[in-house]
Amino acid sequence: MDQNMLVLIISIVALLISLLTFYLYNQGRKKPKEEGSSYNHKPLQLQAYERLVMLAERISLPNLISRVNQAQPGFSAKEMQLFLLENIKQEYEYNASQQIYVSPLAWEAIKNLKDQNMLVINQVASTLPNGATGLELNKRLLEFVMTQKKGAIHEIVLEAVNYEAKKIMK
Repeated sequence: MDQNMLVLIISIVALLISLLTFYLYNQGRKKPKEEGSSYNHKPLQLQAYERLVMLAERISLPNLISRVNQAQPGFSAKEMQLFLLENIKQEYEYNASQQIYVSPLAWEAIKNLKDQNMLVINQVASTLPNGATGLELNKRLLEFVMTQKKGAIHEIVLEAVNYEAKKIMK
């Protein structure tokens, strides 16, 4: 074998090693980017749905009245009305960031629940005579809730949120 042939073989081997090294180097650089782009959002979404279920439970009229009645038993009807409305607003605002992670349908259902409960509180409060107590307002609100059919908005919202969460778990 002459010297030119040996140089040619060594050059080809060196070229192949260079190409292989270049290929492996580029593969190593691409892996972190691919891992970052395949970020799994499911845990955050499921946590958001859990928070929405908690929000729906907390602003449901029976739970809200029970919680608020223990905190402020001596309120007038007007004070209780404002306190109930403020509680709903605070709960809603506290969880507003969850809308980023949930479907528009689920967030709209929560928003409708908030609006519906505030409307019911205002309407029932408007039927009370002047000088009524907060206890009377709460009693009337609970009576209203008891007269609703099984498909109350609170239950419908919970079903919608649960349905949306289960779609993510599949």
